[in-house]
Amino acid sequence: MINRYALKHLYILFLLCSVSVSFSQKKYSKSYFSNPMDIPVVVAGTFGELRSNHFHSGIDLKTQQKEGIPILAPANGYIYRIKVAQYGFGKVLYVKHPSGFTTVFAHLQRFAPKIQKFVKSVQYKKKSYYTGNLFPEEDKFPVKKGEIIGYSGDTGSSGGPHLHYEIRDSRTDKIINPLHFGLAVKDTRNPIIEKLMVFPLDTNARVNNANVKSIIPIKKIERGKYVSQRIEANGTIGLGVVTFDRQDEAMNRNGIYSLEMHVNGERVYYHDVETFSFAESKYINLLIDYDHYGKFKKKFQKTHRVSKNKLSLYENLINEGKLNIEPLASYNVEIIAKDFKGNASTLRIPIKGVSKNDLEIKKDTTAYKITAVNFHKFQKDGVTIAFPKNSFYHDCYLDFDVNNGIAKIHEPTIPLDKRFTLTFDTSHLNTVEKQQVYIANVTKSKYPKYVATKKKKNKVYTNQKTLGSYALKLDSISPKITLINFADNQWISKNKTLKVKIKDEDSGINGFRGSIDGQWILMEYNHKKGILTYDFSDKKLVGSKHIFKIVVSDKVGNTETISTTFYRKP
Repeated sequence: MINRYALKHLYILFLLCSVSVSFSQKKYSKSYFSNPMDIPVVVAGTFGELRSNHFHSGIDLKTQQKEGIPILAPANGYIYRIKVAQYGFGKVLYVKHPSGFTTVFAHLQRFAPKIQKFVKSVQYKKKSYYTGNLFPEEDKFPVKKGEIIGYSGDTGSSGGPHLHYEIRDSRTDKIINPLHFGLAVKDTRNPIIEKLMVFPLDTNARVNNANVKSIIPIKKIERGKYVSQRIEANGTIGLGVVTFDRQDEAMNRNGIYSLEMHVNGERVYYHDVETFSFAESKYINLLIDYDHYGKFKKKFQKTHRVSKNKLSLYENLINEGKLNIEPLASYNVEIIAKDFKGNASTLRIPIKGVSKNDLEIKKDTTAYKITAVNFHKFQKDGVTIAFPKNSFYHDCYLDFDVNNGIAKIHEPTIPLDKRFTLTFDTSHLNTVEKQQVYIANVTKSKYPKYVATKKKKNKVYTNQKTLGSYALKLDSISPKITLINFADNQWISKNKTLKVKIKDEDSGINGFRGSIDGQWILMEYNHKKGILTYDFSDKKLVGSKHIFKIVVSDKVGNTETISTTFYRKP
């Protein structure tokens, strides 16, 4: 019989367990942050979504296909960081909150008036559209919950108008899925499992009598239920799937929240995208089958962890999610994809263990062997490639050749942890050509792409993190400038803005400088449309006749200048 003393301690233990469970369930407050926009929450991109070389660090919220939606501070705090850049986040605000969190608002059209005034003062002082990181004093821009801090836009590297919204832990700078904080998203749809791949993980493994990875046909049998063809295998294998999710009010192929795998009823693999750090985001290239992505642009998420993968997303893996298939044994494997709301889809995979057949395993070898822990430098026909130690995650062989001036450095199918240096000899070029030359990525021959090029006396070089084909290109053509909303010698008193379009067909736009009557003016640059815009409200002009001048340069130094006269009532 349990005495009163024992009952008392059991009661205390029960309370502690209850508090612990309650705390874990309330890890993130659902009421502290409000919606950053006063419109329904529709997600265009989910947190942790698989992007190129990184996980998506926030959620993309639709703005009804327009710009200018007021952005509201989701909680009390202060503006602690501001930046205006051409690419990346474009115009972005960072708000620190006393709770220990930081919220981030990116791709803005403009800031709230008092912030806008401050930013413009910096731009005019620097005589540059780009501000770099600005860190106002803590008491300069305090904000209250619900206060307008900016307006949604399409600046930076966005693919259309939307708000990129992040929540970070201010102490660790880890990013946290904003949906944990109570944003209401309508989602009753099950994720879609599109493809299945199976990987032999060593030379002794067999999958359907072969030692190469293969895509296994799957079919949907009902809502949220899929089944694959039976796999015959032997040895250590791994699996991977292409999967995505859709919310009720959007057709975007969004990322899932969690992926898990059960073998004969036991969970052996699990990861979710609750939180991660920026430093680990690069390991996405080890989560996916990077080789297949490089060739076909499809991202298979592996349900096993490979060596060198330092992602913190994984939870309680058994044998790293790898399957050891024994002869004559049967395995019922289930891969389960879930979205944040818990809607799930299950792919059932029957696997039959068979005896190993003898195969002649062909090894891909070249003259350029990579030992991952070593420094490597290779030269051929005026081209040098140098890889720092641990640039590669594993030992491998590279294809490296130079034909007709094109340096082929393998294919973009091997992920790199560090940048390599690619150098071209330019001693054969004359003085003018050395000024015009740059390095381009020509992996896609139809679309050569300028890469950041540095020059020395008889060579040019670049630091890159993607293998592929590169070549020297010459750019002798200056940028083109076109007047948009005015013409030379025109009266434009009713114009609120002055606009020009700039374009460079080859190396691309590098810089621009606009002035009126010899005084520098701030021209907002929309690089997607190639439009520069000056707002006449920035500065009162003296007199009615004015000289507008714009100088535009490309990335090798070619410049174009237009000087024109306009008239405007004082």
